[in-house]
Amino acid sequence: MSEAVLYSFRRCPYAMRARMALQYSKVPVQIIEVSLKAKAADILALSPKSTVPVLSVDGQVIDESLAIMHWALARHDPEGWLLGDPAVQSLIEENDQRFKHHLNRYKYAERYPEQPMEFYRAEGEVFLRRLDELLAEREYLLADHLSLADVALAPFVRQFAHVDREWFAQAPYPRLQAWLQRFLESPLFIAVMAKP
Repeated sequence: MSEAVLYSFRRCPYAMRARMALQYSKVPVQIIEVSLKAKAADILALSPKSTVPVLSVDGQVIDESLAIMHWALARHDPEGWLLGDPAVQSLIEENDQRFKHHLNRYKYAERYPEQPMEFYRAEGEVFLRRLDELLAEREYLLADHLSLADVALAPFVRQFAHVDREWFAQAPYPRLQAWLQRFLESPLFIAVMAKP
């Protein structure tokens, strides 16, 4: 296998989760940081979507973050992130479709003046409550260890928490707050967030 090339944007939650799976799987990868305002011609040539992340390896182009994660984990999954539990896919779909929709409106409430920011936050909280309940039994969402579900969701929960940090710090989700803090302090997250 030739060295993989990942087109990424450091703060994009989709790119974060792809970088974490590649790092965890020990896939050698060259990361090219993309300017979202002036995308390089090579990323545009590889993927008509022109959004990050895009992985190019051995003539193959993978331009969906979850597909990149699955590709990396198929090569090396030493701690069993894949789980083989249908709940993983269900949780990720809810995050990527419903929660991300509310997150965008909460984060950019000025673009969606139909409702106040608090309305969009309350819509997103439905998912936060579900995650907090999942954490009642253990430190991770679906297993006793980090899994694909945790890594796929945490960058989005992080983004939601950062919209109003004071609100999130006092919100009634202590288990979720602890889970997110463990994630943010993990060597894996710190490694993939290092500035290039």
